[in-house]
Amino acid sequence: MEYDAIILGGGAAGLYCAMHAGRRGKRVLVLERGEKVGKKILISGGGRCNFTNRHTRPEAYLSSNRHFAKSALARHTAQDFIDLVDRHGIAWHEKTLGQLFCDGSARQIVAMLVEECEAAGVKIATGQDVETVEHSDGRYSITSATRTDTAPALVIATGGPSIPKMGASDFAYRLARQFGLKIVEPRPALVPLTLGGEDVLFRDLSGISADVAATANKTTFREAALFTHRGLSGPAILQVSSYWRNGDGVTVDFFPDEKPGWLVAHKHEAPRTAFMSVLRERLPERLAGTLAERLEIAGELGSQTDKALRQAEARLAAWHFMPNGSEGYAKAEVTAGGIACGELSSQTMEARAVPGLYAIGEAVDVTGWLGGYNFQWAWSSGWAAAQAI
Repeated sequence: MEYDAIILGGGAAGLYCAMHAGRRGKRVLVLERGEKVGKKILISGGGRCNFTNRHTRPEAYLSSNRHFAKSALARHTAQDFIDLVDRHGIAWHEKTLGQLFCDGSARQIVAMLVEECEAAGVKIATGQDVETVEHSDGRYSITSATRTDTAPALVIATGGPSIPKMGASDFAYRLARQFGLKIVEPRPALVPLTLGGEDVLFRDLSGISADVAATANKTTFREAALFTHRGLSGPAILQVSSYWRNGDGVTVDFFPDEKPGWLVAHKHEAPRTAFMSVLRERLPERLAGTLAERLEIAGELGSQTDKALRQAEARLAAWHFMPNGSEGYAKAEVTAGGIACGELSSQTMEARAVPGLYAIGEAVDVTGWLGGYNFQWAWSSGWAAAQAI
């Protein structure tokens, strides 16, 4: 069969690109390896799909080219996607930090995208494990076990290798290399970190969370951190994990609202207050106990020198953890790195040196923060490519 565009990958970016290209009168085919489209959409946001973020902005994305995402994000915004959701009558709500979720189910987003594709005349073929991709005479020929299709435009929308149990793989990178495109080394992002060595003690706090400010490589996020049986997780840790590299430390401020001198001031105001009681006022008891034990401070505040309390303040404000790794692609929400932005036009997402070849979504070296940013990149980049096909 001949089409105007073939899109590899029936995830968020692929389906969105297909519907917009179809609306423009293009004959579009989506080839999806799995038996169903939108698998990662369905598990996102606890099954309610955190489909965008009101505060979407270029600064919320990691990339080897910090300017690359600006064009697509500016031309197709979070409000554009919200308007589509509203037209389909999908109820939604806003949680913290601009995160938007379906009131009902992520299935509503998948159904909306499929319905839009059908209305635009898009053909979706599932269960298609691509065997070969060839390019000659200005056309791409895609062969799977059951079919061969051709088109002058080919869109790589197969994502990265995060969450392999959902069918994720490095196919996008292999295909990009086939056409001579450079790859920024991929790595797990938005992923729990593991602890070893002296930090193993904190694994005993599995299930305990606290509101903290976590920092990695000079980038700080103020959200909850969660101790697990393997190490550290929770929104604050997932956020900084995208900036963390093997061999780096992570610092956690357990009292982000306190200013230097707060423990000394507390001592002068209530010297008979136990140090543990002060920690317990703000932290879960088991966490407070572990921190007090590591600080080797016991008894009343009045029995401590001001110097000792200032040292405790400093340690609590920048508690140093040395992760020995992460939980890898199996638990990573997204993949950082990918097809190098320098290979692509930021306006159209087309490869500069390979006419008709496009890359969108997670396959590209653009990675958003936790909280709907990666979905918005899928929508914006998919829309940008659709306008150029």
